[in-house]
Amino acid sequence: MTTRNIIFLGLFLLGVVIAMVPENTTKPYKLTAEDMLIEIQGAAEMVSADDVAHWIISKDPSLQLIDVRSPDEFQTYHLENAVNIPLSVILKDEHRDMLDQGIKMNVLYSNGTLNSHQAWMILRQLGFENNYVMQGGLNYWFDTIMNPQVPSVFSSDEEFAKYDFRKAASGALGGGGAVAITAPAKTKADKPRVIRKKKKKAPAGGC
Repeated sequence: MTTRNIIFLGLFLLGVVIAMVPENTTKPYKLTAEDMLIEIQGAAEMVSADDVAHWIISKDPSLQLIDVRSPDEFQTYHLENAVNIPLSVILKDEHRDMLDQGIKMNVLYSNGTLNSHQAWMILRQLGFENNYVMQGGLNYWFDTIMNPQVPSVFSSDEEFAKYDFRKAASGALGGGGAVAITAPAKTKADKPRVIRKKKKKAPAGGC
């Protein structure tokens, strides 16, 4: 076999290998490692369980909860109106319209924060906007929102106000509390802004 034929055969085999690589691994990343590091250090992707409780109770139309746990865990328990997109299938095309959009504020959650944060990092590196992570996950949700602990007598007024809100939220969300809810005053600055997607340009020419 000549050198030319060997090179041709090598290029042919390389083309076959590239063609067999799954589509998602061939898509260029939109953010560099440095960009990701800056975003993670800023922690702007994290939203508190108190904020999520407030948005659920106020029926905020821009909120979309996304449970990244397994279907079995989702069936056992999930937050109100959440949809299940397990981490293992987060890159499937059928979920792209929900995860890469400019209308809703997606809040990802899992039992802790690890899986939901991994999902966020994958989506963010692909350039998807409007995805956030619920701080502490469901474990923290149950400890603070569904089963709030009474502050000590030495706690600040702010801690007592937070407890009152969580106790009322627990009642509204099916927990043990049964008092009138008074959500903390929120401002537009408290809530992440939904970033609108740019419309794709229509192809020029044609009839």
